[in-house]
Amino acid sequence: MFKAMRRRDKQLSHEDTLALLHRGQEGILGTLGEDGYPYTVVVNYVYYKDKIYFHCAKSGHKLDNIQYHDKVSFTVYDHVEVLGEELNTLYQSLTLFGRAKVVETTEELLLALIQKYSHLPLPLAKDMIKKEIDITAIVEIKIEHITGKAGK
Repeated sequence: MFKAMRRRDKQLSHEDTLALLHRGQEGILGTLGEDGYPYTVVVNYVYYKDKIYFHCAKSGHKLDNIQYHDKVSFTVYDHVEVLGEELNTLYQSLTLFGRAKVVETTEELLLALIQKYSHLPLPLAKDMIKKEIDITAIVEIKIEHITGKAGK
């Protein structure tokens, strides 16, 4: 169902791919709209309990597309360095495919996101969650296929 990577010599191991997924700061979410157009957007995310989670408003383009068609792609990259004189680029990237759905917004999931992106003391993080939990949606991506790639 999923195509094999053409340049297998650049393929990251599964362990290195997951390490990139853990350390990545932003992911690029790809969805398909009812109008037939793809839509990509950068999101902050956390890889937690073998799934991807991100937060967003309770309505909007992303959620409309996910409701219409739950299959998504998600890309993360880092260690990018353009080697101009060599006409080449150093990088690590991953692309995954999965199914997205809105899940219950819980303190546990919001705390996982907060802990990835900040060093707030737990009581302060929990206070923030109490203020935002009712106006925040959480999307879960169940990973069906993932590959990583390193360039140069």
